[in-house]
Formats: sequence, C-alpha cells, structure tokens
Amino acid sequence: MSNKQTKDSRLVCIATPFILLFICVGIFIAAMIKPADKLKVYLNLAFMDNLKSNPESAGSGLVIRENDIIDDYSGDTYEEGEFIRPKFGEMYAILTSSAFDLQIPVYWGSNSELFEHGACQSTGSIIIGDKGNSVISAHEDTYFADLYKLQKGDNITLKTNYGEFSYSVTETISFNKSDSKYVSPSETSKLTLYTCKKNVLGSSDERIGVICEPVSKKFYKKAGEGESK
Repeated sequence: MSNKQTKDSRLVCIATPFILLFICVGIFIAAMIKPADKLKVYLNLAFMDNLKSNPESAGSGLVIRENDIIDDYSGDTYEEGEFIRPKFGEMYAILTSSAFDLQIPVYWGSNSELFEHGACQSTGSIIIGDKGNSVISAHEDTYFADLYKLQKGDNITLKTNYGEFSYSVTETISFNKSDSKYVSPSETSKLTLYTCKKNVLGSSDERIGVICEPVSKKFYKKAGEGESK
C-alpha cells in the first residue's frame, strides 16, 4: 500500500507542471482569439461611468433602431416647435462639422454596444434643441477622433427628424471623469461634446471636449401643430 501511494505521489508531482502549462496555454490562446474585440471592450469601459443613464431593461437585450434622418428639408421652419422624443437605443440625429470628415450618427442613451455605432447622448441631458445642456460623447479613436481639432468659433450642426440646429464652439474643456461640472443639467442652453483624452499607455481618466452655444433653430413644425413623441 505504501509503495502504491509513493508511486501515485510521484505521478502527481510529474503531471502537475504539465497540467498547469496546458491551462496557461489554453488561457493565452483564448485571450488572443479576438484581440481587437477585447480592446474595444477595454475602451468602452472608459465611458461606463455614473454620468450616463442606462435603460431599466439593460441586460435583457438592447434594440438598436436606425433611422433615416432628414437631410434636405425644404419646407417652412420655425424658431420654436415640436420635438420627436427618441427611445433608448434610437439614432435620432446626425452631427456634422467642418472639423470632421464624416457624418456622425447620434444615439439616445449610452452603453458599450451603442458606442460601436456612433456618438451617444446621455439620457440625463436635454434633447437636442430644447433648453438646457445636451451632452454627447464618443470614442476618441473612432467617431470623435477629430474632436480635438475643434476651436472657438467653429460650427456644429445637428440634424434631426424634427429640426436642424446649429451651434458655435465657445470653449474647449478638459476635466476628470469624476468631475460632473460640464455634463450636469444647466439652465443655459448649450451643447457639450467630449471624449477620452488619448493615452498610449491605456485608458485615461481625463476627458477633453468643447462647449457650444446655440446659433439657430429650425423646427419643421410649429409648437402646437403636433404632439411631441
């Protein structure tokens, strides 16, 4: 019995290093299957802070709704008018600027999946064109890669299916992700755009962006002509 136990112990001692090596190799291979996807998840975490609101049904399956945004409206427009209120996960605007080489879709709400599709507006902020602070963010390596190019006086245009809204950059900003100064509700009407500050060593806690003041509002319906949805 003693000899058998000794042999078993020797076998365990010999086999253990190989088992551990096999496990380590397996973990390494699994980690390298989709490195790009893992990098995206890592970048997404930079935006998953308390300044954004998630739907109550988060985790039950997000429905992303793509919309065709009116680009060439030729009818009468009004300074005050009716809004079409978006649902979480719905694309409801297109953002353009002379500083960007592309049209940026804007989604209502923010989570990791939506950030893969475009810029995201915090549901705790004000719908575009309303009175208050409209807060929009996107990844610094995708849709807001050129945000740093914006300077005072540059123009931003947001087109929706209820109107077109123009803004002018008045201030460039830099703040820590725990600082809610620039993303909090405001009695002043403004547009806040921000992204992570680039950091080659990994995720950054610093945010950079711009504050913009409204220049013009062009609603497609007069106030009272239809119900806000």
